[in-house]
Amino acid sequence: MSNDSKFTPKLIGMICNWCCYGGADLCGVSRFQYPPYIRLIRIMCSARVDMKHIFRAFSNGTDGMFIGGCHLSDCHYITHGNYYALNMVLVVKKIMEHMGINPKRLRIEWVSAGEGIRFANVMNEFGREIESLGPLGKGERISEINLEFKLNAITRLIPYIRVAINERLRLQFETMEEYEAFYGSEEFARLYDDLIGDKLAISQIMLLLRERSLSTREISEVLGLNQSDISRHLNNTARQGLVRYEEGRWRFALA
Repeated sequence: MSNDSKFTPKLIGMICNWCCYGGADLCGVSRFQYPPYIRLIRIMCSARVDMKHIFRAFSNGTDGMFIGGCHLSDCHYITHGNYYALNMVLVVKKIMEHMGINPKRLRIEWVSAGEGIRFANVMNEFGREIESLGPLGKGERISEINLEFKLNAITRLIPYIRVAINERLRLQFETMEEYEAFYGSEEFARLYDDLIGDKLAISQIMLLLRERSLSTREISEVLGLNQSDISRHLNNTARQGLVRYEEGRWRFALA
């Protein structure tokens, strides 16, 4: 028997009190089966899930994260928290993809209090999907050290990303299809690069330079970014006084 067949994932589900938790409760009362390794946390609203919860879970070895809320038209709060949660999750999935982490490890679904069988079906499907992906990092062929590095780089930017979402990406469409169309569009790709992508690259560069001075070629080899982009980021951060060029060594270091 292969090692993959023995893999039991670590999954966390954060589910809203008003709908999805009711669906989970009905699932249990009805004796519908779903994987026992999924650990559920009840929260008052799906909007209470923060990026820091997601990346802290991944940093602590969680292989998959599930967020469950009310259906889009049925949020119990006038602020429509599930719309905020959906925007946040779709941005985070893009960040995960950008950093080489499979975005399928994060999932958001809408389950009402009367949908016990739907809750079980979603949990079973998600469990099988994460089992097929394998352990976080190993499934992506990312070393433990590089995975920790990537998650640290993201975590450093979370306060900024929150602001970017609130100011530029707090969108409210009527259907999932409209969300998927926007977040798969060139418009979003441009927004992402401008608001988040470049900042993530700089965050990674700054973390690398904490260890030692490096050339653009060395940074490129570690991060998998082209040298022209790295030079652009280094020149911008140098103008801000964050890094300095070491004359004669062709290297950059923290200022």
